[in-house]
Amino acid sequence: MKKITLTLASVLFIALAARIGVFYWHNLRGISPVLKSPPEDIAKLITEYPAGKNETSFPLALPPGFSIEIFAKNLPGVRVMAFDQEGNMWVSRTGEGAITFLRVENGSVTHQDDAVTGLRNPHGLAFDPADSSQQYLYFAEEHQVSRLRLGADGPDVLEKTAALPSGDGHFTRTIGFGPDNQLYVSIGSSCNVCIEKDQRRAAIYVMEKDGSDFRQFARGLRNAVFFVWHQETKKMWVTEMGRDLIGDNIPPDEINIVEEGKNYGWPNCYGKNIHDTDFDHNTYIRNPCMEPFETESFIDLPAHSAPLGLAFVPSDAGWPKDYAGNLLVAYHGSWNRTRPTGYKVVRMKFDKARAYKNMEDFISGWLTAQNEALGRPVDLVFGPDHALYVSDDKAGVIYRIAPPQVR
Repeated sequence: MKKITLTLASVLFIALAARIGVFYWHNLRGISPVLKSPPEDIAKLITEYPAGKNETSFPLALPPGFSIEIFAKNLPGVRVMAFDQEGNMWVSRTGEGAITFLRVENGSVTHQDDAVTGLRNPHGLAFDPADSSQQYLYFAEEHQVSRLRLGADGPDVLEKTAALPSGDGHFTRTIGFGPDNQLYVSIGSSCNVCIEKDQRRAAIYVMEKDGSDFRQFARGLRNAVFFVWHQETKKMWVTEMGRDLIGDNIPPDEINIVEEGKNYGWPNCYGKNIHDTDFDHNTYIRNPCMEPFETESFIDLPAHSAPLGLAFVPSDAGWPKDYAGNLLVAYHGSWNRTRPTGYKVVRMKFDKARAYKNMEDFISGWLTAQNEALGRPVDLVFGPDHALYVSDDKAGVIYRIAPPQVR
């Protein structure tokens, strides 16, 4: 009897090990760039080997004439950036539970210090554009939105403004003031793919700045981590991460133009009205993934690129004319694709009618030929000096990128 039991246990162990091995082979072979520490210090590489002087050693590729430098370092887990009216920068460091203040003088960081610590996955940051004195910095933790009153001697009073759903799954909460001067918050799903019990998950909500009139703006957004508003149309554009574990090339990640009251598909649909039959086994008389039930993606992105920060190039930024109105998007990079993808910033072009034309790499090189990650770009923000700032939560740095005219 003992021998039979041992044999059965061995068979079960081998079967389990085989199943784990198959799962790893199909889904996790490309995870090493996420887990491994950077093979080199990118801040040191950029400082010691400036572009144009030693191109074989310079780690990143940019369009001709563009420059990149390290604006700030020693910021592990840095995510969202926000400039105040004096040109200083505030950043969230989600994994560190902190919001950090960077004093900027003559274009350089002269001092950095954690303004608030002990927070629960802080992410979104926003200043109220209607508050000319910028008395408050609004920020979002996993479970709430708060505002920090900024006194003459630094942060003064912390006030909670709205409670948010928390728990399993995606925990980043991004906030921003819209053209209507209301405060928007993106709340990711509690799972990879499921029917949510809490309808506040996988959606974008809007509220008054004091947290009142909290209501749903749009839903069916699995993890729309970042959003911005188009300068002319005033519509919200978001980056959206598709579900995992159904293949290297599906479903696509997405750029969506989000409008009030619409459903953007998750969990039953993705991309251009594609029905996720791997999850939804129901039979329908007509395709459930079409208007007026669901809204298709605006732009499909390579699966598992993990798009995060996005920024439109302002027409008055002093950048080359053909960049005006283009959309820059940070690809944080894949973790569950056989061959890693992403780890770059891309440029998306549009025609005069604002229809999407094509995309190309704007900054690449964070992913090495050995499939090791020197860094992972997160947020994109244009500063008061018209340069582009890019946060990197893996390398713990912030980059400053400028075209030939902006130095």
